[in-house]
Amino acid sequence: MLEKPTVLVTGGAGYIGSHAVLALLDAGWPVVVVDNLVTGFRWAVPEGATFVEGDIADTDLVGALVAEHDIRAIMHFAGSVVVPESVENPLKYYDNNTAKSRILIDTAVSRGVPHFIFSSTAATYGSPETSPVTETMPTEPINPYGRSKLMTEWMLRDTAAAHPINYCALRYFNVAGADPQGRAGQSTAGATHLIKVAVEAALGKRAGVSVFGTDYDTPDGTGVRDYIHVSDLAAAHIDALEKLIAAPTESHVLNCGYGTGYSVLDVLDSVDRVAGTSIKRIMEPRRAGDPDALMADNSAIMETLPWRPRHADLDGIVADALAWEKELAERG
Repeated sequence: MLEKPTVLVTGGAGYIGSHAVLALLDAGWPVVVVDNLVTGFRWAVPEGATFVEGDIADTDLVGALVAEHDIRAIMHFAGSVVVPESVENPLKYYDNNTAKSRILIDTAVSRGVPHFIFSSTAATYGSPETSPVTETMPTEPINPYGRSKLMTEWMLRDTAAAHPINYCALRYFNVAGADPQGRAGQSTAGATHLIKVAVEAALGKRAGVSVFGTDYDTPDGTGVRDYIHVSDLAAAHIDALEKLIAAPTESHVLNCGYGTGYSVLDVLDSVDRVAGTSIKRIMEPRRAGDPDALMADNSAIMETLPWRPRHADLDGIVADALAWEKELAERG
């Protein structure tokens, strides 16, 4: 029976982090959450997890938590995630995503935490010439967000080569949906994720949805992306953690996606079906740097971990996102 030591979850009050906390608690792992609540929500941290408001760069705080709770693994979600903002304010991203991650990794090493799971991104690939994308393809990010995450991957790789720590960097594709039990979801105001924006429009919170580019080399001319349900993504973190503990000399970099692509119009059609509405589509010019299609080759994660998708249905993803959006509307 695998021992379940305490896990420190950074950014556990945010969208993906809160789902990981739920998955950990559901599976019987003790959890400590540290979050500065700049973008996260205190109410998003479920009962059962120990919550501490603070910054991951506060080495005294994090070090004390490691000692007090005998933390043996870190799941690192804390960071900034808005690509256009990273272009406008790159130093914020190199501070929040890269410099603070370096401090956190240093704390993990100095305090003897042996396992580290990192929330990375498909943005590390940039605009790949072919899709689906494998982990061995060149990493050529085209914005500071992607570069800030790739730098952290490099730091983890070099640190694992020099110290007794192993890691798994999970490269997310397009994360969407909400906890099927209605316990958590995407709650950030002004979020830019397509499915979040579309379900807001379906409920009248937005006048319509902008479609950026209709002349891509795709079946309907709009960009194609790989959407992964946030609960499947959270499950991947649990499987990755168990793998790190079982094989402490091995580290991994793994894509998290389904290998299935849906266009912008596919997504909007799904929201129309699920919500019983007709969302206004506002056709706009392309955004710089958006590739025609970006999908994961997920063969590596399927071979490395026991993880298998359980929510890989677009209408199902949309239904969970819509249910959560209604929950937020009722809360006011």
